[in-house]
Amino acid sequence: MNKISVYIIAYNEAEKIQAAVNSVLWTDEIVVVDSHSTDNTVQIAEALGARVVQVDFKGFGDLRNQAIAACSHEWIFSLDSDERCTPEVRDEIQRIIHADAPAEAYYIPRQNFFMGRWIKYSGFYPDYRQPQLFRKGALRFSQDMVHESYTIHSSHKPGFLQSSIWQVPFKNLEEVLHKANKYSTLGAVKLHENGKRATMATALTHGLWSFIKLYFLKRGFLDGWPGFIIALGNFEGTFYRYAKLVEQQAHWRLPDSPPLRK
Repeated sequence: MNKISVYIIAYNEAEKIQAAVNSVLWTDEIVVVDSHSTDNTVQIAEALGARVVQVDFKGFGDLRNQAIAACSHEWIFSLDSDERCTPEVRDEIQRIIHADAPAEAYYIPRQNFFMGRWIKYSGFYPDYRQPQLFRKGALRFSQDMVHESYTIHSSHKPGFLQSSIWQVPFKNLEEVLHKANKYSTLGAVKLHENGKRATMATALTHGLWSFIKLYFLKRGFLDGWPGFIIALGNFEGTFYRYAKLVEQQAHWRLPDSPPLRK
């Protein structure tokens, strides 16, 4: 009988890790890949039966590759700490891994919950990211700091699950701002490594386009105030990603302040 490992990447996710781990207790192995959390993430995960592996953070691409390497079984299910497996996804995954699967990598749709409601637009459904169910050896990530790309090593086309997992992308508005700041910093590093140049005008242009794309083209306005907040947060994250690149390239210095004596 085929077995399945799940990996969950985490850093200071004490408020979320319990629900994430509880949703995958049906798997054969739970691996929490932690980057030296300073809260109770590790203790909570271990108390629930997860095996915790410590990995220095060098970017999300490297983190995911090391998470895959830490898994023991043939099939791997990737779950972020802000995601929750549902009974429907559990049952669909079990049917796949215990049958002659037509694919070796599968995308899984995600339903996002924010500000007390399910988000239906704003580009948040079906909200596929990288394949989240795959055979070990079928998926490899780039070394990107953030928004990591991936390569599927398989002669089969990837499949798609019909059922959805849940994601709680932001627990509150403070986390919207925190993630915009965190990911804009990592994104600026990625842009710099790729040899990109920017001005404040390009930062504003990219930010405005990201807002227009989510709020109007992807109909975020139909999600009410949550849709507006999501689009605004995306504007801020995109704007500051390029603005921080400008800052890196400009090497701004404070004016000299010589000693003042009597």
